[in-house]
Amino acid sequence: MGKTLVICKPDAVERGLVGEIVSRLERKGLRIAAARLLRIDAEMAAAHYAEHTEKPFYPELRDFIGRSPSLALVIEGPADTVGMVRRLMGPTDPALAPPGTIRGDLGTRLTENLVHGSDSDASSEREIAIFFPSRRA
Repeated sequence: MGKTLVICKPDAVERGLVGEIVSRLERKGLRIAAARLLRIDAEMAAAHYAEHTEKPFYPELRDFIGRSPSLALVIEGPADTVGMVRRLMGPTDPALAPPGTIRGDLGTRLTENLVHGSDSDASSEREIAIFFPSRRA
């Protein structure tokens, strides 16, 4: 069984799109194994975006991810769950995301692209541990 972390980011929560995003995951046959509504603080943002903390865009990213609540999810499914979720999300830039993807259908801006999904099994393990510390990843 595969698993990945999905975050419905503040813009998804603010725009009332969490149900649509979760519905798309479930219609694909994926299952919610854990869920947590939270406001991502600076410490958690730094852990999650560790590879970006020295980049010039990091302060904007940190401020965005913490501006209002996000819904963190552990999604389970077949071995390629990470890949399945990434294909459902579409490319990071909504302007380049094809119709039928979450970002292609619902996204509006590169900096506010609704959803995060782990990019590999290793990232999934690391990220699940950040958002669900009591859960064995």
